[in-house]
Amino acid sequence: MPQHLLCPTSLSRCLEDRWCEGGDSIENLATTFLGRHLNAVEQRSDSQAKQRKASLVKAVEKAKEGRQDTKERSSLLKELKDLREEKTRLLAQLDQYKDCDPEVVEDMRKSNVVAKAAVSRWTDNIFSIKSWTKKKFAFDENRINKAFGIPEDFDYLD
Repeated sequence: MPQHLLCPTSLSRCLEDRWCEGGDSIENLATTFLGRHLNAVEQRSDSQAKQRKASLVKAVEKAKEGRQDTKERSSLLKELKDLREEKTRLLAQLDQYKDCDPEVVEDMRKSNVVAKAAVSRWTDNIFSIKSWTKKKFAFDENRINKAFGIPEDFDYLD
């Protein structure tokens, strides 16, 4: 149990002892006791805060030790900045060539195979519709091509 918390039994015992001795009323005793306790807690909190502040000030001073503005530090910071800019530029340049990545090229080849199969399927469908239209309505192939906007050189991909 933390030290700053009151134990109800200790408060009760203290108040009873003071009351039995013919002291003040219980309300005055409780107020006095709690006031003293709160002051003690505040003093502990203040001292802890002061210690924390002192340790933080020491940490800041220690961190400042290696950060004095010197010519060497300035040149190193400039070099770091230049290297970061170069890294950004090289990453942008690398991004331009990502289309030449073997994995990307392989993915493109696979998607081309799928696309070619889809083109062949649609070409089959168009030839099927043309055949059905010729048989059903006895239309000439040129008339069907013109009606549906099919080019004269329409054929399967090689």
